[in-house]
Amino acid sequence: DCAQPVSTMTKSALVLRDVDLWAKMSKQNTGRVTVTLVTLDDALAKDLEPRAASPARRLRIIRELVKAGVQVNVNIAPVIPGLTDKEMPAILEAVADAGARRVAWVMLRLPYQLKELFLDWLQRCVPLRADHVESLIRQVHDGKLYKANLAVRRRGRGQIADHVSKVFDVFTRKHGLNRDVRPMRRDQFRRPSLNGQMSLFKD
Repeated sequence: DCAQPVSTMTKSALVLRDVDLWAKMSKQNTGRVTVTLVTLDDALAKDLEPRAASPARRLRIIRELVKAGVQVNVNIAPVIPGLTDKEMPAILEAVADAGARRVAWVMLRLPYQLKELFLDWLQRCVPLRADHVESLIRQVHDGKLYKANLAVRRRGRGQIADHVSKVFDVFTRKHGLNRDVRPMRRDQFRRPSLNGQMSLFKD
């Protein structure tokens, strides 16, 4: 009602409960939903995110939101070198087919306690590839598992990161993604009035 710009990022179908509100906000360009997607491989997805919606379900979520008129972004995150990075072309094709118009990606980073959890997961779930994947993660973060520097931590750097970025750029163009990058509108905002109490606060 106040035209406050709002966005959310989710991997859950629960966002569909409010599809009417998201559609209303999208119509006035004040609301967007971002769906995260790591892989299209159901078995890998169950191991990585056992309590989250399956890849197929997330693609259906995108379709249902788009059908309702909601602006939908997709965040391919995290990209795991040596494990999910080769899926980039297929993921971009799938999200474009589902109707998403904007997409981004983030390289895996493992700060603090996350590194122990993820390395343990690698040894348990993909033991034959664990050492190789860890080595590639370190290569994109200057030999470490995490770099706090903003320019490095989201995308990494080096040959592997550059390759992922180039593949992303090629296939976003191929599928017509990221052509509409308008920011959400803020000029429509109206201050709320809650039984007159907001009038107690003056500029």
